[in-house]
Amino acid sequence: MEILKAFIVGGLICVIGQILIDKTSLTPAKILVLFVVMGVVLGAVGIYEPLSKWAGSGANVPLTGFGNLLVQGTKKALREDGLLGAITGPLTSGAAGITGAFFAGLIVSLFARSKAK
Repeated sequence: MEILKAFIVGGLICVIGQILIDKTSLTPAKILVLFVVMGVVLGAVGIYEPLSKWAGSGANVPLTGFGNLLVQGTKKALREDGLLGAITGPLTSGAAGITGAFFAGLIVSLFARSKAK
């Protein structure tokens, strides 16, 4: 059942992205930023956390989940460190994922060659 919930929520997020690509003049980069900001907003008002617990990786893996991760890290750091936590919280909470993406890109760059278009 967990896989089905993750598939439904993740699929709906992807469908929203595809509709935005097909029906608006927004560029993919703007849509990606919009998804992160939506995750931040929904996380800040407390809507995304219950969805994340219910859908698991279907809500955590898309970019909206990254936005929510930033908010949760900021909230925790604000409670612990005060105003300085507003700066350190998002960086701390997202550090593992950002570092993983960096090293994955580095490893791929060792084996792949860029091509001019």
